[in-house]
Amino acid sequence: MTNPSHNKSEPGDGKICVIGAGAWGSALAQVAALGGNDVTLIGRDKKIAAEINASHTNQRYLGAQALSKRIAASTDMGALAGASLVLLAVPAQQTRSVVKSIPDDLKKNIPVILTAKGFEKQTLALQSEIVLAHWPEAIPLVLSGPSFAVDVVAGRPTAVTLAGENRGAVHNAIHRLAGARFRPYASFDPLGVQLAGGLKNVYALACGAVEGAGLGLSARSALIGRAHAEMGRLIIKLGGAASTAGGLAGLGDLTLSCTSFQSRNYQFGLELGRGRSVEYLLAIGMGLAEGVASAPVAKAIAEQHDAETPLIDAVNRLLERERKISDIVEALMKRPLKEEG
Repeated sequence: MTNPSHNKSEPGDGKICVIGAGAWGSALAQVAALGGNDVTLIGRDKKIAAEINASHTNQRYLGAQALSKRIAASTDMGALAGASLVLLAVPAQQTRSVVKSIPDDLKKNIPVILTAKGFEKQTLALQSEIVLAHWPEAIPLVLSGPSFAVDVVAGRPTAVTLAGENRGAVHNAIHRLAGARFRPYASFDPLGVQLAGGLKNVYALACGAVEGAGLGLSARSALIGRAHAEMGRLIIKLGGAASTAGGLAGLGDLTLSCTSFQSRNYQFGLELGRGRSVEYLLAIGMGLAEGVASAPVAKAIAEQHDAETPLIDAVNRLLERERKISDIVEALMKRPLKEEG
């Protein structure tokens, strides 16, 4: 797993493009527009694009929430021409296909902010590794932290982490996106931030399952605490910064995802704790939570680096229906006694 440095040209002014016209992409387009930027929101659905342009709403994903008139929607990747900053807001498992679909002549030396929180299932790759494989001139930045699209687009106070190794690009992007209700904090640990973003989804499944099984708030809180410790150990093991686990992308996002019914991973875990299977939940139309795809990848990454991750292992056993969450928690409680850390 690499942590490449791209210290090329500094980003300039100009329009911002957001790829992905779902809830999160639309919310980030709103943030960028309220920051005083002209924004092009690129999606696949022509009806959604037409609605955004005509009515300045995205009813399917955000209801009646009004969007800025500085946002123009398109279904043509050619709209990337002239962009000085790109935000990629598509699901983690779709990142590769979307980046590959961008014409090569549009893949300029500009910052690309990655907002998906997850690892690629087939390759174990981080989002930045996927992007650089098909867009080598990109300057990868990572946006993560405790944030729901509905809060961001409604202008509720939100603080996030924006990470990258190119310090100039990080600071420029922060100033272009920051607003009265949206505060990005700079980080120069994109590796750790990406790991935290992917891992918190796995732990949210576990916390939802504890709730679904009726094991109590004390058990859930203990799980969050131990998940934070496990996350920190894995980040350090892979070369990230210890401080990342305690920041917005680590503890902040972990707390939100592990306690809120708005979290898809928490909701999915809740049903798993009630005895439902992944197959059943998909059959009744419940969307697949990113943690389901990330859990086996997280386990494989931990094994590659000889890292002890009992909670990640437990989530995988739950997903594979090897054991019930109550049995898994009982086994965790019987692990050898040790000092906290």
